[in-house]
Amino acid sequence: MGLLDGKVAIVTGAGGGIGREHALSLAAEGAKVLVNDLGGARDGSGAGSQRMADHVVEEIRAKGGEAAPNYDSVATIAGGRGVLKSALAAFGKVDILVNNAGILRDKTLSKMEEEQWDLVNAVHLKGTFCVTQPTFNHMRERGEGGVIINTSSTSGLEGNFGQCNYGAAKAGIWGFSRCLALEGKKNNIRVFVLAPVAHTRLTEDLPFFQTEETKARMDPKLVSPLVVFLASDLAKELTGRTFFVGGGTIAEMKMVRGEGVTKKENGGLWTPQEIAQNITKILT
Repeated sequence: MGLLDGKVAIVTGAGGGIGREHALSLAAEGAKVLVNDLGGARDGSGAGSQRMADHVVEEIRAKGGEAAPNYDSVATIAGGRGVLKSALAAFGKVDILVNNAGILRDKTLSKMEEEQWDLVNAVHLKGTFCVTQPTFNHMRERGEGGVIINTSSTSGLEGNFGQCNYGAAKAGIWGFSRCLALEGKKNNIRVFVLAPVAHTRLTEDLPFFQTEETKARMDPKLVSPLVVFLASDLAKELTGRTFFVGGGTIAEMKMVRGEGVTKKENGGLWTPQEIAQNITKILT
């Protein structure tokens, strides 16, 4: 018996890297998986190739699992609806959605073109919305709950040089997910956020990933057990949480507000000079 027997999962961007590992791991625990991948280059350019999604479907089927491919772009509402439509046509329902699809167009802000900003946000942030909205509504209408796992990044939650477009999109996904977790509670739809670190085609040219030791330590397969856990009943009491995962480490990430300082005099109105005098306490 698998942890996800009888469940149906959608994984976007599942033709390679982390998404492929998610699809394989979910299928290994009994889930039927819709493998979505547009098949373009890591920057989103080039004509889509169905081969990437098809190959992962073949891998799952070869191991005795059930899977179907989908080649829609997540960056449009029509594409997002198409992803759900394919899952329903193949398996009749959706219990789990893993939004993983992504591209990179790295540039420092001073050199960034409008197109580089728009494309990255279209795939990551808008793409998360485009697939999630129809799938969330399907889960709500079925009345049997569900799990949505969205992929953010330390670039958005902590910052990273040269990734203002990517970081903004990934931070937006975090905010989107935190709000959706509140909206989903009454329908037993649980929502989680991942901030994964792994060696994939999106990260392969970064200096950090240039040794074989580091590549092995940051294998994308090390990310996916957390996805299986969150999608299963083992995490049925959790929602709205954000997790860093990679290299064998799993840690919760949190937005923390300090105790701060409250001024009661003068109706609570601070002067800039008073703020300067209290800045150490404010930052504690």
